[in-house]
Amino acid sequence: MKKTRWASFLMITLLIFSGCERIKETYGMLQNSIDPSGGNAEVSPVVQVYAVNTIPAVSGQIRDYLALSGDIISSSIVDTYSDAAGKVTRLYVSIGSKVQKGDAVAAVDPSRPGMEFVASVVRAPVAGTIIALPAQLGMTVSQAVPLARISGGAGLETRLYVAERFISKISLNLPCEITLDAYPGEIFRGSITEVSPTVDTTSRTMEIRVGVENPGSRLKAGMFAKVRIITETKENVVKIPSSAVVNRFGEQYVFSVNKTNPQAPVARKRVIVPGIVIDGVMEVRQGLAANEEVVIRGQTLLEDGSRVNIIEQFSPLSAN
Repeated sequence: MKKTRWASFLMITLLIFSGCERIKETYGMLQNSIDPSGGNAEVSPVVQVYAVNTIPAVSGQIRDYLALSGDIISSSIVDTYSDAAGKVTRLYVSIGSKVQKGDAVAAVDPSRPGMEFVASVVRAPVAGTIIALPAQLGMTVSQAVPLARISGGAGLETRLYVAERFISKISLNLPCEITLDAYPGEIFRGSITEVSPTVDTTSRTMEIRVGVENPGSRLKAGMFAKVRIITETKENVVKIPSSAVVNRFGEQYVFSVNKTNPQAPVARKRVIVPGIVIDGVMEVRQGLAANEEVVIRGQTLLEDGSRVNIIEQFSPLSAN
């Protein structure tokens, strides 16, 4: 009985030692797979690489503007009146007729029952084009009723109304760009020719007049125009898309890409001083130079020194 117990004890002991040896062998194999020399190898940390899109900063022109709209009208419109009240007996013109100063426009007969007079001929006070004829044959008119409306040959203009908060940006001769639905894609030029000295207290707006250039006489009075008044022009400024800017903890900055090591480009934080923003384009007054490559997508996750992988580089903004 004792021999049986002793034999069992020996077998258990042998099994334990055999298991320990196998554990040691397994551990040794793991070490060799990490470091074949059998030494203590150090595992390299994993480097986070961020996918980004970039765009080069450019140096060029940036323009601030005020967008308004209004109807194109003749800059000189004169109404024609009769010197005497009576019945319109004849019209010498029609809408669209060209007249010279002194040409006959209409005849008005001031005769009354029991009283006959010679018809009075109404003449054009200025040269131009008949754009309206309120008077009709047989109509009885007074001296206060216009018989015809004449558009002078002084050109076209549009009247615009500027909100009070923008008045400080308005001055005479500011250049304007005019676009019309009738000529899509074309830009007509003009400038501010008149500024009202007062502000309307009801609408809180100020009236201005913009003279419109009309090459080829393609523009017509009555057309609807969209007008950009160029209030400020800056040359040779650094421009980037405003979407590239990160606003965090009271700072405004962008990330430029450092390619000292082309195989491992890194992002560098650049605190900037922004200027005006026009149509999604920002002026950078300080902190960035032209031709620096800035991150435009994927910048919200970056920190100074982050590794980046440039997926796409966008074309630079227009210099103008």
